Amino acid sequence: MGTEIKNCQNCKQDFTIDSEDFGFYEKMQVPPPTFCPQCRMIRRLIWRNESNLYRAPDVRTGKEIFSEFQRTTRAKIYDVEYWKSDAWDAMEYGQDYDFSRPFFEQFKEFLYSVPWPSRSVMNLVNSDYCAEAGNLKNCYLCFNSDMCENCSYCIRLGYTKDSVDCLDGGNGELCYDATLFKEGFKLFFSYNCFESRNIWCSRDLFGCSDCVGCVGLRKKSYYIFNQPYSKEEYFVEVAKLKLNTYSGLRAIMKKMQELAKTRPVRFMNGTHNQNSTGDNLVHTKNAKECWGGNEMQDCKYCQMTYRGVTDSYDYCTWGDKASRIYECQTCGYEADNLKFCFDCWPSCERLEYAFFCRSSSDCFACVGLKKKQYCIFNKQYSKEEYEALVAKIKKQMVEMPYKDSRGNSYGYGEFFPIDLCPYGYNESQMQSLLPLTEAQAKEKGLPWAAIEAKEFATTVSANALPDDISDTKDGILKEIIACIQCKKAYRIIPNELQFLRQQSIPLPRECLTCRRARRAALLKPPVFYDGSCANCKVPFRTTYAPGRPEIVYCDICYQKEVE
Repeated sequence: MGTEIKNCQNCKQDFTIDSEDFGFYEKMQVPPPTFCPQCRMIRRLIWRNESNLYRAPDVRTGKEIFSEFQRTTRAKIYDVEYWKSDAWDAMEYGQDYDFSRPFFEQFKEFLYSVPWPSRSVMNLVNSDYCAEAGNLKNCYLCFNSDMCENCSYCIRLGYTKDSVDCLDGGNGELCYDATLFKEGFKLFFSYNCFESRNIWCSRDLFGCSDCVGCVGLRKKSYYIFNQPYSKEEYFVEVAKLKLNTYSGLRAIMKKMQELAKTRPVRFMNGTHNQNSTGDNLVHTKNAKECWGGNEMQDCKYCQMTYRGVTDSYDYCTWGDKASRIYECQTCGYEADNLKFCFDCWPSCERLEYAFFCRSSSDCFACVGLKKKQYCIFNKQYSKEEYEALVAKIKKQMVEMPYKDSRGNSYGYGEFFPIDLCPYGYNESQMQSLLPLTEAQAKEKGLPWAAIEAKEFATTVSANALPDDISDTKDGILKEIIACIQCKKAYRIIPNELQFLRQQSIPLPRECLTCRRARRAALLKPPVFYDGSCANCKVPFRTTYAPGRPEIVYCDICYQKEVE
């Protein structure tokens, strides 16, 4: 089948479905999408809370527990450890399918009748204040992270130790305020650095060590603001920069940012990619318009996937040897052939429209099942009954579509309508990727949540904090600091202060929310544009929007510039 232009029923913009796409949809036995790639992405990512942790009552005991959902949620929340146990059975909520009503209308009622886990976590040790995470030890307020130890305030981190305030990193150690890195040791206040060590206030380095304020270097050592020094000269000059002071770091960052304006940037961030387009990609092959991927092959329109994802479209936030995934969020860990699923793992196969299912296969429209097969709406069927009924339901979904609050039509082949989602846009992953105001969100028909937040009287302004970390006394742990940006309160915790002292880093002047927003702003949003090289004019797809100030080069011109 050839290329076809369609008009998105949600945003009314045209989008293209090519022959490769049609081949995938035919293989997965799904109809082509009626939403454009960006609207599909927003529809999935709004289902994931990546940075908020609340206290909410356990519906069974009434006890307050840590939860990814606010206490005002319509969902029934069980403490995650009880939810994972055999003390209750989700099959008790099983019901017959009602062919007189649209699928999503009755699934919404069913979804909220079955208890949900308070957090999506596994194998946490002394890491109770974390969510959407696994295999953490001694971590605090870390989200969407895996295989980390002694880390705090991190998001989307993997295989990292002893690090604080990091975003989108892997295989790191002793990193602080680092964004988009891999194989890093002692990366401080730096962005887009790979296989580098002892780096301060730098951007776009590969294979570098002992650099301060540098931009766009490859395999260099002992550089300051892109100027080379001998080893002895380097350390003399670095001492003059006063890295252990807030004023010193501000001066370095300002000078580095001015330097960055004069240097070209590559149209796509990443390394070791073959025949791939997108941004923030590492070790991919045939990945098209993907954002934030590691070890992917034959994928398209995927975001934030890692470790061996293959043959998948429209797949968000996980991976781990997952294959044949379509329109899914937070599914993975050896998953295969999942369609329209949320938070289903591990080793799930052939699930459709499933929520919170574990180690299950051949289930349709089920919630909270563990080690089950041939179930529909949590009711058991024989293999023959299951296959016949699923076919009948899919046919009914097409003939009797659900209409959402914007008038969009949802039949078989669409991910869950945003109307069913428990989160506001501002609670979800989308707010960090494509920030909106409340007014902007509501104009687009997107939900907005009133986030519960305690107000604290501050005892000291961030402007009054010691300039030098060596002048910081233990009494800072008792202070409630007013953020230099939003004026809201934040505190320094003991592990954080110990780390800052050990690495000679001054106290942060921003609250956690402002620090996160600043790092997230370094990553270009997962929106793709047609662009061309500022040097040779070759065309490419890029996340650099038209009109941005950066000098954007194609791969060939960029490599000539930096090597």
